[in-house]
Amino acid sequence: MINFFTNKAPDMSKKISLFSLAVLIIASIDNVRNLPAAAMFGSHLVFFFILAAILFLIPTALVAAELSASFPEKGGVCHWVQAAFGKRWAMVAIWLQWINTMVWYPTMLSFVAGTLAFGINPELAQNKTFLVTTILTTFWGLTWINLKGLHISAFINNICALLGTILPMTLLIALGFFWFFSGQPLQVDLSPSNLVPSFGHVTGWLSLIAIMASFLGIELSGVHVNDIREPKKNFPRAVFLASIFIFLSMALGSLSIAFVLPGHEINLVSGVMQVFTRFFQVLGIEAAVPFLTAAIVIGSIGTMINWLISPAKGLLHAAEFGFLHPFFTRKNKAGVSSNILIAQGIIVSLLSLLFLFEPNINSFYWFLTALSTELYMIMYILMFAAAIRLHYKFKDRPDSFKIPGKALGMWGVSALGFLGCAMTIALSFFPPDQFDVGGSLRYLLMISLGNLATIGPVFLFFRYQKKKQLASLNVT
Repeated sequence: MINFFTNKAPDMSKKISLFSLAVLIIASIDNVRNLPAAAMFGSHLVFFFILAAILFLIPTALVAAELSASFPEKGGVCHWVQAAFGKRWAMVAIWLQWINTMVWYPTMLSFVAGTLAFGINPELAQNKTFLVTTILTTFWGLTWINLKGLHISAFINNICALLGTILPMTLLIALGFFWFFSGQPLQVDLSPSNLVPSFGHVTGWLSLIAIMASFLGIELSGVHVNDIREPKKNFPRAVFLASIFIFLSMALGSLSIAFVLPGHEINLVSGVMQVFTRFFQVLGIEAAVPFLTAAIVIGSIGTMINWLISPAKGLLHAAEFGFLHPFFTRKNKAGVSSNILIAQGIIVSLLSLLFLFEPNINSFYWFLTALSTELYMIMYILMFAAAIRLHYKFKDRPDSFKIPGKALGMWGVSALGFLGCAMTIALSFFPPDQFDVGGSLRYLLMISLGNLATIGPVFLFFRYQKKKQLASLNVT
């Protein structure tokens, strides 16, 4: 098994503790980048965070905990889907994880670029040329590092997570409490009548997409199930502890931004630095802005280095199943899947260049967030379906963590997950009122073409495998 941070085989004499695993999960998911998109929906975000927890975070955590504990020999959605439905559906799951990451990278990189812009000149956060140049330079720099086979150690990666996520998240929440209790003017109305959105206004529900995006990835911790101390007991506990922390930090962090900035003023790329600048101005410590900017940029880039190689490793499973051309399995002298990394770089570069042709940065950032979240939701539907299938297929599995309620509990939890995923997918086809997307029809066309371009290649892989199998039969 590969260690998530170091990409090296772990020392099996050293098992991951409950606390360490919980921190690992939190560091992998919690991210200040997601906060502005949720904050722009104001007082409604409280309702949507609770709804997202019920329809997605809790079901995902429960299912991931049961599947990881029931199949400790090999974790992850790919293995679960393969055990339930076979290699073809496993290939779909692999592809959705990989291509989702390709769509996600420009949003993460634009957050880094927008944060860096605030440290130089806040107006640069709206400069498309600056953003694209910074995105491409950063991504290809990280790709070059991985091509050389260089990986940040777990210690350095944890420092980067501290600088890029934990420190700014904790500071943001603390400042939000200060703003609330010091009598500063609030930009949201938290009276009960304003917490629940109108059920007749579809675009008001788009906050669910941003919040769902904040919870993506909790199932990834399943790959560590063999490396933790007392996995059947500690893995579910770690998942639940991490889920509670992630929920509270994301909800309170988003509220902190919403307290200070009106929804129409929030910039999705640089919203975090917008609110920190406002806080520091009130406190009279504007000089701290460049230091915080440097911490977030360095921390975010550091944690991305090992993330860059992870989807490439996942896609290599496709070669094992016979869906991928041997060209993509070649490794360089450093033992790195260089062709996949270069292909990733080309795809991310093309997506990032599209920033130059969009009406505004916020609209394209939202489009990529919606498309990425939608792709991941399709994968989660496969995971919930696999959980139900495996519940009946492997009844003789040894006792481990189980969702309470036996079959009824599994069906109930999975049904909530299905509903949450279906709602998010449906909402992704509607543009938010806050952005100029060039019209509803244009946005619908963009999302539809985005789906076609990202999901369509799976059928080409199926066709390639079929031709390969026929060629093999003809030879024999």
